[in-house]
Amino acid sequence: MAEAAAQDAQMAAPNPSSKVSKAGWYTLFLVSTMQAMSLLDRQILSILATNIRDDLGIGDAELGLLYGTVFALFYALFSLPLGRLADGWIRTKLLAICITIWSLSTGMAAFAGGFAMLALSRLGVGIGEAAAQPGGNSLIFDTFPKNRRGIAMAAMAIAVAIGLGASMILGGVAAEWWDTRYASVPAPLDLAGWQFAFLVAAAPGLILAFLLYKLKEPVRGAMEGIPTKPDPHPFRASGAVLTSVTPGLNWWMLWRRDAGAKQWLANISALAFILILCISIISWAQGFSPRPGLELGVGTLDPHLLQWFVVGFGLFVIFNLFQSFKLSDRPTYAVVLSPSLLLLMIVGGLQSAINYGVMGFTPSFIIRTYELSPAEAGLQFGLLAAALGILGPVIAGPLTDWVNTRMPGVGRVLLALLALGVSPIFGIWTFSADDAGSFYLRFTLYSLILTMWMPPVYAMMYDLVLPRMRGITSSLYIVIMTLLGLGIGPYAVGMISDANGGDLAGAIIAINLVSPVIVVLLVIVAIRVRRDEATLVDRARAAGEDI
Repeated sequence: MAEAAAQDAQMAAPNPSSKVSKAGWYTLFLVSTMQAMSLLDRQILSILATNIRDDLGIGDAELGLLYGTVFALFYALFSLPLGRLADGWIRTKLLAICITIWSLSTGMAAFAGGFAMLALSRLGVGIGEAAAQPGGNSLIFDTFPKNRRGIAMAAMAIAVAIGLGASMILGGVAAEWWDTRYASVPAPLDLAGWQFAFLVAAAPGLILAFLLYKLKEPVRGAMEGIPTKPDPHPFRASGAVLTSVTPGLNWWMLWRRDAGAKQWLANISALAFILILCISIISWAQGFSPRPGLELGVGTLDPHLLQWFVVGFGLFVIFNLFQSFKLSDRPTYAVVLSPSLLLLMIVGGLQSAINYGVMGFTPSFIIRTYELSPAEAGLQFGLLAAALGILGPVIAGPLTDWVNTRMPGVGRVLLALLALGVSPIFGIWTFSADDAGSFYLRFTLYSLILTMWMPPVYAMMYDLVLPRMRGITSSLYIVIMTLLGLGIGPYAVGMISDANGGDLAGAIIAINLVSPVIVVLLVIVAIRVRRDEATLVDRARAAGEDI
């Protein structure tokens, strides 16, 4: 009955408005809190890395795999069917279910005694969090009018900062408190401090899941004046997406859809190219930074092989998704295959490689370089990162809306270009600091500049697609961002560090070498973004969209 009522509501006449309702602000609060919880559970591994490293006897490259690669595989894969489900089902209930899954998976890490259990925990967190961004962004864009979306995206960016900061503070303080309290007596369940910290991080998500489950579903497409017909079979469509993109199963879907010889040839050729590329990189990586095999309980596995298997898997998933669009949803294919949109996704992915590489190892850098305890580093850096992450978007959100009013389309690109073009210089300067005080001062300037890219880039991406496509668009971005950001950023920093005797400063600085590519891509976006946004509806109609 609830699902039917939500679908009937979606058929109501649209009522675009320039104001945000109380329900809209409450939705933004819950979705932003969810975003913060997502980053808390995802990022807490970074502040606990030193203790985990000592307890489990693994290196920085393996921590990079746990922090990024293992999480990335299932996060990226399941974001696609869950994003499609967010486009057709009740988003509030979907998010409540997924938050419960990732919270329980976070708690599972408390009982890890080796790499395998930690990897299983990260797998569950990845699957649960896969719906957060598609479902959350879709809800926000159906409750906030276009002229207020910069502020909404700023709130999401603030939530990211709060989640990151909270993970540092909570993880470091909780772990040290537990280890100190039970230094001379047996701890309950024989848990170490870092294991207890995972339990603490997991608990709030269950409360948030209940609140989201009770949240009223907004009318889909109302803010654009584009009524969206209810999807009669959202779960069937979601399952079809999962089958279409999963390597191996995708061939069954090609057969079911009567794909022609050209589609089969393109698919096999793409797979062959990806395999050759990944095998070549594995060979190079094994020579650049040799690593001992990972102990999985049933044997060992080369970490470089695991890393590039995940990347190759993700690349093939992306190819399969576009091929699926072309065969079964031509309007989405025509809309998403927009040069501006794809370039913005790549920009976000490359910048995420820098962000996740930096944030994944900065706590370890502070602990090792300035000889601070995990609790000291977590409290100091966590508070600073959270404060700066709030201040930056507070400035960038309204600024995004203001520049878009003065220079429609182009203004937001120029703001992102300024932030991402200048930030690497400050990054190199920051991680060359001689003491903790100098580091924190320099990091303040670095972070304020760096946090200004998310509101304009995110607002542009979701303005380049139709309302019914925002979930799957968000999922596609997640796959690209995950492969380039989580999948490569922490792994690259960890590998470079291991290859250079644990030099984390040099490794973190090295990841900024992708910045010139980001600048070039944003210049191209600035040239054509207004054209791509203006032709959005025409391209969808020409491909068969009934609007």
